Amino acid sequence: MSKRLKRELAEAYRLSFERFGHQHWWPGETDFEVCVGAILTQNTAWTNVEKAINNLKQSNLLNPKSLYELPVETLATFIRPAGYFNIKARRLKNFIKTLYEQYHGDVQALLRGERMEVRNRLLSINGIGKETADSMMLYAGQHLIFVVDAYTRRIFSRHGWCNEDDDYDEIQAICEENIRNSGNILDYWRDYHAQIVMLGKNYCKNRNPQCEVCPLKPLLKTEKILSS
Repeated sequence: MSKRLKRELAEAYRLSFERFGHQHWWPGETDFEVCVGAILTQNTAWTNVEKAINNLKQSNLLNPKSLYELPVETLATFIRPAGYFNIKARRLKNFIKTLYEQYHGDVQALLRGERMEVRNRLLSINGIGKETADSMMLYAGQHLIFVVDAYTRRIFSRHGWCNEDDDYDEIQAICEENIRNSGNILDYWRDYHAQIVMLGKNYCKNRNPQCEVCPLKPLLKTEKILSS
């Protein structure tokens, strides 16, 4: 199973890459922007996050000191396009408070250290879950850690690469054990996650998946096209 799984996951990347090309993720001019985006993208589309980040940029607020000093109520108005803006404003302020007070606003200082030490450090911040923490680590901290999201679970379970009831850590372990290449593994994992997002957003939808035109159709183990 392991050898077959490795082959299928490698082929999945190849097929997706041929359709979409390298995604150059995570979109962000600085490591700090990547971290802010990781918090704002919870439960929303990236296009909405871009609008919220642009609001902060246009007002010269996208830096640790400015966001630390900004009242949470005011922050919420700037990030309104990202949805759940009151909740996300509080989560973002919790992150900024830790970053600014304990690490002098230095993202690399916050993300420096052994993988699980850094992960637990991030998870101790109220409002940061595993996906958000791992996104910060992979894309801003250059840690080798595979990000799992709802698209990953959906695509992997539909293709038989994981079970529907597998939890985050179990799916992550499957990915990290079986998604490998002989080149730059950090870039590979970053782009692999980005390819999963593109597949999930455009084809492997929660309802009415577009299996017939999906790049991964050759890897689907049933002739029956999913309809739910």
